[in-house]
Amino acid sequence: MSVTAVPIAPTPRRVLVMLWGGLALALLAAASLAWAGTGAVRGNKDGTNDQFLAWNARQQGVQTTASGLQYQVLREGAGASPTDDDVALINYVGSLRDGKVFDQNQRSPLPVSQVVPGFSEGLKLMKKGGKYRLWIKPELGYGEQSQGAVIPANSLLVFDVELIEFLPMAVVQQMQMQQMMGGGAPGGMPGQR
Repeated sequence: MSVTAVPIAPTPRRVLVMLWGGLALALLAAASLAWAGTGAVRGNKDGTNDQFLAWNARQQGVQTTASGLQYQVLREGAGASPTDDDVALINYVGSLRDGKVFDQNQRSPLPVSQVVPGFSEGLKLMKKGGKYRLWIKPELGYGEQSQGAVIPANSLLVFDVELIEFLPMAVVQQMQMQQMMGGGAPGGMPGQR
């Protein structure tokens, strides 16, 4: 019995270089993706508020103000923006960084100047009909003070806010007085409006 040898042509050096180079690039890309993914997980879940905000600032559509408030326009509104002298009518959902909802309300009237500084700043960026997501760092929220068992001290607050309408505080107060005077309050006619 005899074995016939078949000659195999040697692999050209440039093919080997391209093969090893491609393998090195694939490993580098995999390491980069793993590092980026780990950074996102650390920033998003395990990291400090500062790490999260640094990671979040690089996300598409997220903007950061001079004070450090981060926001994302989910739907742009139109017209003017509220001021400290206004009462805003809003829909909102407030949650912690881990997604735990601590407050939500529909058609809630809030005086712009009487909420935490980061929320007030966010409202003043919005226009009627707009919907924003706000990330409020502790210094612009409740800081080192906990809000019962619901909001721990030094919490980063996340709000989805929809601005329905806003009116000057003086107009709202006048409407409230008219309602009290004509809505059955002492000295008024019951049922009169």
